[in-house]
Amino acid sequence: MTALTPTLELACDLIRRPSVTPVDEGCQELMMRRLAAVGFTLEPMRIEEVDNFWAHRGGDGPVLCFAGHTDVVPTGPLQSWQHQPFDALIDEQGMLCGRGAADMKGSLASMIIAVERFVVDHPNHKGAITFLITSDEEGPAHHGTKAVVERLRERGERLDWCIVGEPSSTTLVGDVVKNGRRGSLGCTLTVRGKQGHVAYPHLARNPIHLAAPALAELAAEHWDNGNAYFPPTSFQVSNLNAGTGATNVIPGELKAVFNFRFSTESTVEGLQQRVRAILDKHGLDYELDWALSGLPFLTQPGDLLDAVAASIRSVTGRETTPSTSGGTSDGRFIATLGTQVVELGPVNATIHQIDERVLASDLDVLTEIYYQTLVNLLA
Repeated sequence: MTALTPTLELACDLIRRPSVTPVDEGCQELMMRRLAAVGFTLEPMRIEEVDNFWAHRGGDGPVLCFAGHTDVVPTGPLQSWQHQPFDALIDEQGMLCGRGAADMKGSLASMIIAVERFVVDHPNHKGAITFLITSDEEGPAHHGTKAVVERLRERGERLDWCIVGEPSSTTLVGDVVKNGRRGSLGCTLTVRGKQGHVAYPHLARNPIHLAAPALAELAAEHWDNGNAYFPPTSFQVSNLNAGTGATNVIPGELKAVFNFRFSTESTVEGLQQRVRAILDKHGLDYELDWALSGLPFLTQPGDLLDAVAASIRSVTGRETTPSTSGGTSDGRFIATLGTQVVELGPVNATIHQIDERVLASDLDVLTEIYYQTLVNLLA
């Protein structure tokens, strides 16, 4: 068997630690040990049940932050995996297999190896390099990056540029980078009726019948046109629940769960107001319980995107495509500091799936892209 590269050795070490969210299982301790050896000042931040850390190396000047998470999603049924999820092995096709290989322990390993090499090659680099690492990205995300960012904001920490190691690539490493994300606004709608017997509907008010036209109108509503960077805002109902379990009872209440993925063309307040207007038009007796997961953010072309694109071009020979597609990421919290944020990581084809895997050689390519980005920005 061919000897593992430094990036793959570290990736395997991280994958073999079963850090199912929010448990870290020593991943951060391993990363901090490596960073301390090359001159980083370390600040562990355990908040509630979540392990986080902030690391800093350098002085005055622009600050480049590497951000990511050590937690992974649950494995699902172990018997369904071709290889055990925390064995971290490379198969006959050259794929590194294991939970977190793509999302995102492979990226973490690439970041560490790239930074170790860079500070040896450029010990007096410009500005500063930082790390913001959490174990609460795949969970509720209350006590992870969001909480650390608030601490950094309170003490006036500067973050000019941030690379988040989320698996951004579609087919080949670096073919797509995320330069923004849509906002996520969720809601639980409760529509009240009056319970009764199905044979006597005149004595009851069926909330399913009452809510259906309003939900249909919400689903058909055109919320905005999007813009050059974002698709139009989308509305999706993800759950409907009503009924007592009996077939001859008109229920007294219906609950609907829905979500907006919204662009910078819409606001939270505007979406909420338009939902209420439609519900009021249908004369419903209702309550709305809103939950904002994150606001949309966008990194315009500039220093960071240019540096990342140039690195991808020099390492792979291809042009990258900026995109704002997909779900939310911790980049939404970091962007509130006024930071330029780009997500750059391996191919995302198997994230959160049984038999998660990534082409092993891709992680070495990613390491080189991170290294070249450091050179472009701080050398």
